[in-house]
Amino acid sequence: MIFNKVKEFLRLESASGILLLLAAILAMLAVNSPLQVFYDGLINTFVAIKIGSFELAKPLLLWINDGLMAIFFFLIGLEVKREVLAGELSQPSKVILPIIAAIGGMAVPAAIYAAINWGDPVAIRGWAIPAATDIAFALGVLALLGTRIPQALKIFLMTLAIIDDLGAIIIIAIFYTDHLALSSLYVAMAAITGLFILRRKGVLSLVPYILVGLVLWVAVLKSGVHATLAGVITAFFIPFVKVEGESHTQLEKLEHDLHPSVAYIILPIFAFANAGVSFEGMTLEDVLHPVSIGIAAGLFIGKQLGVFGFSWIAIKTGIAKMPKDVNYAQLYGVALVCGVGFTMSLFIGSLAFHQGGSAYAVDDRLGILLGSLISGIVGYLVLLMVSKRPD
Repeated sequence: MIFNKVKEFLRLESASGILLLLAAILAMLAVNSPLQVFYDGLINTFVAIKIGSFELAKPLLLWINDGLMAIFFFLIGLEVKREVLAGELSQPSKVILPIIAAIGGMAVPAAIYAAINWGDPVAIRGWAIPAATDIAFALGVLALLGTRIPQALKIFLMTLAIIDDLGAIIIIAIFYTDHLALSSLYVAMAAITGLFILRRKGVLSLVPYILVGLVLWVAVLKSGVHATLAGVITAFFIPFVKVEGESHTQLEKLEHDLHPSVAYIILPIFAFANAGVSFEGMTLEDVLHPVSIGIAAGLFIGKQLGVFGFSWIAIKTGIAKMPKDVNYAQLYGVALVCGVGFTMSLFIGSLAFHQGGSAYAVDDRLGILLGSLISGIVGYLVLLMVSKRPD
């Protein structure tokens, strides 16, 4: 049962990786062609929802980053809860190595970026950008290698990426929160209390949770805390209970239903809206800007040092065990693949540099593209060389 779910998840995420890449390429083609005026006009189009005196008015780009990405984070929350209750994260012996690897994979890239950009109070805000791993692209690289890759290595990477996403959520909550509006926070706390009561009363219908979750999203959006956190909080209250006559829990059904929309629609839209980098007038100085270099070096050098280095220490000291049928060369290859940051890196970059409001917005996207591309290609080649096709 669990093995089939993992296979389905891996298949879906690898396909999503291809769509993400195509969406990013389309965005760059549009920005570097006569279509740029239409691209800029589209993502900056104001969209408003007004009910009486209540109004939400934002450019389309922010609706995507604050609204659609809240659904993405909601799905991550569902995955984390399922893994903790009944998956890989419920088995301490199997989760120790991915946790240690994820910590190294976040700490070392952040340290490299901070070292390169230390002293620049604006640039230093991007320290968390290279700390992220894009689960769709990373699993997509492994999917290209097919049966060469042991299943245990794929599960290791998937678990590491989920923990990495959880770490990114914590970073966003702590370090990328604007000035707080107390009245909206009170509404958010009331909504969370409502979700808690629904769960304690044993309500299994998903409709009340979704409706209260929408109130929570609006309140969090207005409060100054990033709105995507509402998705994660709501997910943690979704019942992990089977309804009579059903073979899956409410949470598993919702997760299964959301996967196609997130993988094939929401993430490609996000990539298209955020990956538009103009190369007009770009010079070597732009490529070698400390922000670009810090992110690229963090993703390519920091990820492999952090993930592989911390894993090697954990295995050698006996704190954790090497996954079944996996060797150190394959572990190193996966550490390289973890340097594909893309989606989460772009998202954190948009928070760090305020959706293009900073002069560093292009530099951060350039660094993400360079670091992710090099990490993906080198990681694929290393895994291709060290993994033999089964007889």
